[in-house]
Amino acid sequence: MVEIVYRREADLDAQEFIDVLRRSGLDERRPVDEPERIEKMCANANLVVTARDPGGLLVGVSRSVTDFAFCCYLSDLAVDRAHQRTGIGRELIRQTHEAAGGTGTKLILVAAPAAIEYYARIGMTRIEHAYLLDTPI
Repeated sequence: MVEIVYRREADLDAQEFIDVLRRSGLDERRPVDEPERIEKMCANANLVVTARDPGGLLVGVSRSVTDFAFCCYLSDLAVDRAHQRTGIGRELIRQTHEAAGGTGTKLILVAAPAAIEYYARIGMTRIEHAYLLDTPI
């Protein structure tokens, strides 16, 4: 079994992030062809937990925005397809929640359609009262 190294990284490289988004399949839902936007996404996230293989290759990432006290929005959870179903996603979520404040801090995310059952399976609660605004009011 490959030993995965988890750690918080404040300066995630945008190109590495794009690469793992592509290898995970999340690139279909992220602006990977807009490197300047991805750079802003990396620079402005205030909690990033990574999973790297022994050679240092980024195989998973959790990118979030949090107040470290009440709530944490997990914006991106990406795991390389070659490493899915090995517990990396669950561990990234666990470490993200713990780093964001743990018990008492709510971890919130918007699931990709293909991942809806995954989040329920690992014990997350599906909520119905969320809203989205992606155009000006």
